[in-house]
Amino acid sequence: MDTLTYKEHFSKNFTLAYPVVLSQLGHILVSVFDSLMVGQTGTVPLAAASLGNSIFTITLVFGLGVSLSLTPLIASADGRRNYTRISLLLLNGLVSNVLLGVLLFIAGYFLSPYITVLDQPPQVVELAIPYINVLFLSMVPLMAFQAFRQFAEGLSLTKQAMYISILANGLNVLLNYILIFGKLGFEPMGLLGAGWATFVSRVVMALAMALWVLYAKRFIIFRRFLRLRHLSFIHMYRIFKLGLPISGQMIFEMGAFSFSAVMIGWLGAKELAAHQIAINVASVTYMMASGIAAAATIRVSNQKGLGNYKAMRMAGYSNLLMGIVFMTTTGLLMVALNQQIPMLYIDDQAVIELAAGLLVIAALFQISDGVQVVGLGALRGLEDVRIPSLISLLAYWVVGLPVGYLLCFKAGYGALGIWMGLLTGLTIAAILLTLRFKTLSRKIMLR
Repeated sequence: MDTLTYKEHFSKNFTLAYPVVLSQLGHILVSVFDSLMVGQTGTVPLAAASLGNSIFTITLVFGLGVSLSLTPLIASADGRRNYTRISLLLLNGLVSNVLLGVLLFIAGYFLSPYITVLDQPPQVVELAIPYINVLFLSMVPLMAFQAFRQFAEGLSLTKQAMYISILANGLNVLLNYILIFGKLGFEPMGLLGAGWATFVSRVVMALAMALWVLYAKRFIIFRRFLRLRHLSFIHMYRIFKLGLPISGQMIFEMGAFSFSAVMIGWLGAKELAAHQIAINVASVTYMMASGIAAAATIRVSNQKGLGNYKAMRMAGYSNLLMGIVFMTTTGLLMVALNQQIPMLYIDDQAVIELAAGLLVIAALFQISDGVQVVGLGALRGLEDVRIPSLISLLAYWVVGLPVGYLLCFKAGYGALGIWMGLLTGLTIAAILLTLRFKTLSRKIMLR
């Protein structure tokens, strides 16, 4: 049995987490650089980026949720040295992901014109629709990338996705510069150029990850069932059975943030632009914390597969502590730099002042955000996904958004009120998810 100390758990967690953290950072920096560079073209394009990304996030997290189910399934099979099952999960996970990506693109493309019913500023909607359609198209290569990435992470191989994400992020910045501002003979495309830059970078990510998994010698043993005749509805069902509740949980959470952007859009373009700056910064820290959550999923599910339940519990708690330390640090940085950060995005003083206030609220919910995302990762390692989904529904939609609405439109706090509602929801989620992991892991230990 595993007799690791907490210090040794922290070391193993860090080894797994830091490549995922950097990979997630590279992933979210695509959006950050889009906003930074689009913001140089004006307040309305930045507001359109906020609206488009907020709506696209719903589609994105639905797809990511399904792909995330591969990691605990593969990690658990790896703990049992069941290589046949891993090979079948790779094939069926890849096909499931790509098909889902195509369906999400088609659905998003035909539904995007209905953004007009959200009562947003007309000039913002006009820019947002073509931009979001390109983002929907990028779901196809992104879902292929996710299938290969979650397969590798399930085997505790996290560095390759990190390298690929960093490469793709650099390409995205270069293409943003060329397409947004019209360089090297291209016509200036503004916000739409940022969309096409994202699409191309995601195609490169998918191709690079596919080449590694399909041709690296270390994966030979897992490629023997990569034939269409080995497609299995049983394996696809298991992937979706675990993945759909994860998607539901992520939609409840991210959907709350997206709907908050819609409510802020009712206040005006400046408020929406300020929201985009603050949520952009908060998304960076969240995605980095989700790297720690991925390490929690891998280590908890792997130890569960080995039957080492004490180590399983310690792995979960040690990752939660890492999340708290990391997010406390980022929160302090947000408070210290709340005036300087918005200046990187835009030179509109009114927007800068609004964003500075929102960043203070974002700093306050850093610990709650870190605890809830790592708690979700640990619970995924236990293949516990339904109750966390209900917790997210309660925390964000039953409590967080109504509180935000009342504070914004009834108490007169404006955008700050909506963000205080988000803080309330995140805090409730953090408490309940931690209690859920404590109760469920103890129950497993006492079997």
